[in-house]
Amino acid sequence: MNVKVYGTLVVASLVLLVGQWLVAAVPILRKWTIPEPVAGGIVAALIVFGLHSFAHTDVVFDTSLQAPLMQAFFATIGLNANLANLKHGGPVLVRFLAVVVALLVLQNVLGIALAMAFGVDPLFGLLGGSVSLAGGHGTGAAWGAVFTEHHGLQSATEAAIACATFGLVMGGILGGPVAQHLMKRIGAQAGADTPGAGGAATPDPYAFEEPKAEQPTTPGAFINTLTLIAVSLAVGEALSVLIAGTAFELPTFVCVLFVGVLLANGLALIERPVAEHAVALIGNVSLALFLAMALMTLRLWDLAALALPVFTILAAQTLLMVVYAIFVTFRAMGANYDAVVLTAGHCGFGLGATPTAIANMQAVTARFGHSHLAFLVVPMVAAFFIDIANAITIKLFLRLPIFH
Repeated sequence: MNVKVYGTLVVASLVLLVGQWLVAAVPILRKWTIPEPVAGGIVAALIVFGLHSFAHTDVVFDTSLQAPLMQAFFATIGLNANLANLKHGGPVLVRFLAVVVALLVLQNVLGIALAMAFGVDPLFGLLGGSVSLAGGHGTGAAWGAVFTEHHGLQSATEAAIACATFGLVMGGILGGPVAQHLMKRIGAQAGADTPGAGGAATPDPYAFEEPKAEQPTTPGAFINTLTLIAVSLAVGEALSVLIAGTAFELPTFVCVLFVGVLLANGLALIERPVAEHAVALIGNVSLALFLAMALMTLRLWDLAALALPVFTILAAQTLLMVVYAIFVTFRAMGANYDAVVLTAGHCGFGLGATPTAIANMQAVTARFGHSHLAFLVVPMVAAFFIDIANAITIKLFLRLPIFH
């Protein structure tokens, strides 16, 4: 059953509506702050899995809008990045990056150790480590092809995609429960910027912290922002092609984000700032639709086909993420409310992807209050620095004698 592009957009919209209804109707989903796109997307993925398994019917969605939506989301992340504000969050960003890089190393050590314990190629340990988890589907598929072509590892790409799928699902599920557990530790107070929490008056809703807030904008501001996003996409894609195959190669979405940062801060210098409300509106819509499409198109039967060693590695990686988040990320980032939101975000991109991290943080801040610091630091680390750090980490591990 082939669903064309407009039908796919309709289904994605319905997934978001179902997610809203589920979170409103099911208390445990609210208690564990499960993001609405994740709730609705998993239901859709289970329905598709049921059709595949019991009705022997495969539903094939047209995902041609998925990549532009993801890149538009990253463009808005870049347009929202104020380099002047990064000076204030600089020390926190550096500390958070160190925590994130340490997890990349641990994921690969754990994956390789378990792969060797099962007597399988240690490359599967890397695939079940930072390659597919912190790297996501794109990085996993790219390295899977490298492992097949240069190391002779069969089915590497398929294993990478399955591992990334597992991580995307678990990253969206774990962030809320971990945050709920940590809130009990610090007391269920709201964020410092929330009225009634000893903070200032309610700030204007902006960026990605209030996805359901009404964003006052005008057609002119909307079109101007859409133009900036289009420029970010076009220039970012051209830049990605230009540096492909070089030592500076980066995923397209990172280049798009980088161009967005340059545009926003260049306009700020000439006192023509971007329209924050329009950026927020387009960014949140792109994020929600991308996540809905990403989750509803998951091939869950690929997870069912995972061999015991790889599935065991992924189960162990999930446990590592939870333990690391609670005992390392949370404590290293200050053991306060900002640390809770940062930790929820880390669960999202440590196993899944940056959009999952943002969705996790939105779910937490919608319930407990703002965390401007988290929304400043996580996007820059998760969408930019981690890809560079992960590429370096993977290449260093491949130099180990066990891979030669």
